Amino acid sequence: MTLNRSALAATALALLAAPAFAQSQGDMTVGIGFHQVAPKSDNGSLNNGALDVSVGDGTRPTFTFEYFIRDNIGIEVLAATPFTHAIDIDNLGRVGTTKHLPPVISIQYHFTNDSKFTPFVGAGLNYTAFFSEDTEGALAGGDLKLDDSWGLALHAGFDYELDEHGSIRTDVRWADIDTDVSLNGDDLGTVEIDPVILGFAYVYKF
Repeated sequence: MTLNRSALAATALALLAAPAFAQSQGDMTVGIGFHQVAPKSDNGSLNNGALDVSVGDGTRPTFTFEYFIRDNIGIEVLAATPFTHAIDIDNLGRVGTTKHLPPVISIQYHFTNDSKFTPFVGAGLNYTAFFSEDTEGALAGGDLKLDDSWGLALHAGFDYELDEHGSIRTDVRWADIDTDVSLNGDDLGTVEIDPVILGFAYVYKF
């Protein structure tokens, strides 16, 4: 009996000492928050280098869903309401705006630890759909088109556990977004947006 009690005590201590999995296989999470899409500072040139382009920042509500296929390993989908970005050309000023939707699917690893902070990293694929392109200023009345884009997406951040189900998340993403631009049917070249995306969200685990 003494031996059995000792064995049980040792097992209990081992379980208490072992860090819990950040997420378990079969878990699902839903996140609601905001993200800011901040394009890189140099977005390239159009019309054979004659026009230097700048794409402005945009902030919108975002939503995530993640399903854990293994302990700590999840597949996440990011969705959002449409982002709006201003388009400026050096020496011409504001020439238009565009909207885009940037769904991303990623596979992510959530690190195991015994803290309320759980860091994670991920990588996946971004699809960016551009629409509602409007022109103004020097290009007013023109038919501006931006082609959709496919590219790599990287993700990192951490969750701070509030309770058994809820966490606060801060994260940063990077996406490879290049779009071919045309005006009145004429090809002007490629704009490299490649934004850093900063986010803050509430995440609920089922």
